[in-house]
This record gives sequence, structure tokens and C-alpha cells, in this order.
Amino acid sequence: MAYRIRYSTDAETHLRALSAAQRSLVLDTVDRQLRHQPTSETRNRKFMRPNPLAPWELRIRNLRVFYDVLEEPEQVVVVHAIGIKVGNRVVIAGEEWSDEGSGH
Repeated sequence: MAYRIRYSTDAETHLRALSAAQRSLVLDTVDRQLRHQPTSETRNRKFMRPNPLAPWELRIRNLRVFYDVLEEPEQVVVVHAIGIKVGNRVVIAGEEWSDEGSGH
């Protein structure tokens, strides 16, 4: 059974900050990669160390999608944040983010 994809309010804001091409790439890739078996690790889909953002990361070129998977009461992938990889940092909503949380 396919998972439903839901974007948090924050993730919708992050999407709007992207270019049209980046937005399209994220939406298409999330639908293709996370609709079925979102908890299977792949080259671009990783379970992360415990952090305040989300347990899973999907890498799409220089973009990062942070999400969680809910099994009950229905199967839903919740996208919590979308960031841009710049060097060895991820920028989410204009702020650098690390495993310790957002900040500079």
C-alpha cells in the first residue's frame, strides 16, 4: 500500500523559498522515492542519528529533505524540513543547521 505524503507548514514555507526548478525536483523526487518503502535505506535515503529535526533524510542533488514515517492510524510520510547543502552545512530557512540544531 502506498504512503500518503504530507508537508508540514514549515516544509511548505521551505518549498516556497526554492526556485521553481528546485521545487519541482523536490516534489517529483519525494513522490517517486517516498511513496513506497520510505524506511528502506538507499544511497540517497538515510536514517539519521537522533536529532530535533527528523529521523530520515532524502538527498536530492544539493537539496535535503528531512522526514518522518507514521504507520498508525494510516501510512503517512511527513516532510518536516527542506534545506540546501552548502559545502558541509545545510541551510534551512536561511539558517545553518547541524546535528545540534539550527544556529551559526
